[in-house]
Amino acid sequence: MKKYLIVLSTIFLFVQCSPEKEDPFLIGKDQIGKLMKTHKVSDLDALFQADSLIRDTTRLNMGGNRKIEVYEKGGAHLLTLTPSQDTVGTIESVWIRDPRYKTPEGIGLEATFGEIEKTYEIRKVVSSLNNVLVLLRDHPMYFTISREELPGALKYSGTPVEAIQIPDEARVKYLMVGWE
Repeated sequence: MKKYLIVLSTIFLFVQCSPEKEDPFLIGKDQIGKLMKTHKVSDLDALFQADSLIRDTTRLNMGGNRKIEVYEKGGAHLLTLTPSQDTVGTIESVWIRDPRYKTPEGIGLEATFGEIEKTYEIRKVVSSLNNVLVLLRDHPMYFTISREELPGALKYSGTPVEAIQIPDEARVKYLMVGWE
C-alpha cells in the first residue's frame, strides 16, 4: 500500500511541477506570443515557421520603412512588424491585428477605454484629426481610439482630448507595442 501511495504522490508531484504551456497569444512588456523584444529580424523565419511571413520588398528596395506581416497558416492576419532602422536588426514596433492577443489582465483589441483605464495608468493622450492615441505608463503598449467613439463636438473637431473626455465604452481601433 505504501508503494502505491509513493507512486501516486510522485506522479501527482510531477504533474503539478510540470511547466505550464506558454500562451501563444500573450502580450507582455517584452513579448507578444512567441516574439520576444530581443528577437532579431533574422530569427523570424525560424520563430514563425508554422506561419506565413510576407515582407514588403517594394519598400525594402526603395529604402523605405519595410514591414513584415505575419499570417497564420489558416489565413488570419496576426501581426505587422516594423524592423528597427539600426544595424542590430531588432523589431521596433508591432501592430497587433488578431483579437486573440491579450495581456494577462485580458486587455486586447476588443477592450474598451474603461477597461484600459482600470487596468493601466494612462501616461498621455495624444490627439490627431481622426484618432486619439492612448499611451500607458510603464508599458510599451499603446492604443488608438477613433474620434468616432468620442461624444459630440470632440468627434468632428481636431481639438485636443483628455483622458477624462473619452467614454468608458469607447472601443480600441488599433493596438500597438513599441520596443524602441
